[in-house]
Amino acid sequence: MMLSLQKRGCENVNFVSPTHVGPQLLEAIVRARAEGLTVPIVWNCGGYESVEMLERLDGHVEIYMPDIKYADDAVAQRFSSAKDYWTVVQQAIPEMHRQVGDLVIENGVARRGLLIRHLVLPGGLAGSEKVIDFLAERVSANTFINVMGQYRPEYRADHYPELARRPTREEIGRVERYAVRRGLRLAD
Repeated sequence: MMLSLQKRGCENVNFVSPTHVGPQLLEAIVRARAEGLTVPIVWNCGGYESVEMLERLDGHVEIYMPDIKYADDAVAQRFSSAKDYWTVVQQAIPEMHRQVGDLVIENGVARRGLLIRHLVLPGGLAGSEKVIDFLAERVSANTFINVMGQYRPEYRADHYPELARRPTREEIGRVERYAVRRGLRLAD
């Protein structure tokens, strides 16, 4: 299928939420490359990645596009049952950057590098400034970040009063301005 997509003119092959089938996808990538696949592979993930699996992907993925959802393990546990989310992310993201570097865009198309996605939550619950500080200080001040403001309270959000509203334009703008002040590059 990857080769078919390439033949039809796709700019990349984007694996969305691939972590649970990482070894199988790696095997498929190796086979497709041997048969002529040349477009970049995008690993579009939740950021909660094992360094061991990332090391196996080294040299096979050109673009990492992880989310950074929270900058606090307790918040991640409360809302996503991921008690060590921030701890894991702080190991995974630098490994991704080590492999592919800062995002390289040629003729408006990403070719290689790291692109972070960060969803702004109401009331600063995502720890956006801490995420940005981490990227600027421990990853690269040239990191591209997509500051996303589309959070909507759905499903069981009404069980958590602090998540029962959308972030305001001011909250989203504050995060974008802080990212720019820290030297990060905003992506759409």
